[in-house]
Amino acid sequence: MPAPRPTAAPRAESYVRSAPASPSTPSAPPATDTVRDVIGWGVFGCLLVPVVLLWCGSAPVTAAGAGLGLTAVTGTCWMLLRHFERAAAKTERQTPVD
Repeated sequence: MPAPRPTAAPRAESYVRSAPASPSTPSAPPATDTVRDVIGWGVFGCLLVPVVLLWCGSAPVTAAGAGLGLTAVTGTCWMLLRHFERAAAKTERQTPVD
């Protein structure tokens, strides 16, 4: 007896589209600040990596260098994310509404 062939899993949006809309459905939750979430995880990584490196026996200079490097990358990403967030908000204000 042959084994059944695996079928492709339904796409996630098909579940969303098939959900019946009812007037009693609560409104969407408030938008979260995704930039803050990303930067928060970046800061967590900046603190965690040197601790793990020290725990594994790396030299303190190496751990400090890794922490400073990650901090520089996280700071640059934060500045770029904020810049593009402001640019998107400015574009939304300037877009005419039909």
